[in-house]
Amino acid sequence: MAAPKILVVTGNGFNCERETAYAFDMNGGNSDIYNMNYIIEGDIKLSGYQILAFVGGFSYGDHLGGGKVAAVKFRNNLKVELMEFVARDTLIIGICNGFQVLMQLGILPALNGEYFSVKLTLAPNNSKRYEDRWVQLKVNQSSNCIFTQKMDRIMLPVRHGEGKLFTPDIETFEKLLFNNQTALQYIDPENGDITEKYPYNPNGSFRGIAGICDPSGRIFGLMPHPEAYLSPYNNPDWTRLKYKNSVPEEGDGVQIFRNAVEYFQ
Repeated sequence: MAAPKILVVTGNGFNCERETAYAFDMNGGNSDIYNMNYIIEGDIKLSGYQILAFVGGFSYGDHLGGGKVAAVKFRNNLKVELMEFVARDTLIIGICNGFQVLMQLGILPALNGEYFSVKLTLAPNNSKRYEDRWVQLKVNQSSNCIFTQKMDRIMLPVRHGEGKLFTPDIETFEKLLFNNQTALQYIDPENGDITEKYPYNPNGSFRGIAGICDPSGRIFGLMPHPEAYLSPYNNPDWTRLKYKNSVPEEGDGVQIFRNAVEYFQ
């Protein structure tokens, strides 16, 4: 079967496109990297792809909030094409700034199938500063998120200033939890419990939510960076692991991209 085609969106402050494309391709995908302006202008068609990836970075410098300007440009110019893409049997992933874009577009959380309706946002971290650290995460195995299948507990890095999942409507959080749309949650590495405690939860997100999916499980957004942990030697403790003869065969982020590629195989 032909490798699924992946469109990795870059430009205007996004800066993780090469790692993300490599993550898909190392697992059998066929990735193209294009500046968002080529997509908006119609030179690149979403219809030619099965996976759409919004990557990390600082689109438009986050001057009006994380991902907001990029989301407005996409919504004003590509809403119909995005709706058609979502309606097909496709996958979408948004990582860090890309997650912020999906939230501002309203593609997530899509409660009750209401796409392009903004219900949540990603607010500044409780620490009031940019956080660059490694975190431990619990995978919700009851979630139908395509990207997190065959996973349990993982370790990934975070790099963000606005990663706190927020809404003034507590019912929205309750629906996310009830629907098992919470795919990833920060945990205390000592006991494995879901936590809102800093620094294990780097932003103060409610119930430690680090990643969510839409009701179908085909659209996934997360604040941690799976594309930054593909090799075991990305792990900051790899020398200690080598001394203990316990270096893993691959980084914890690999399976997320493998799941996406295998979905079409």
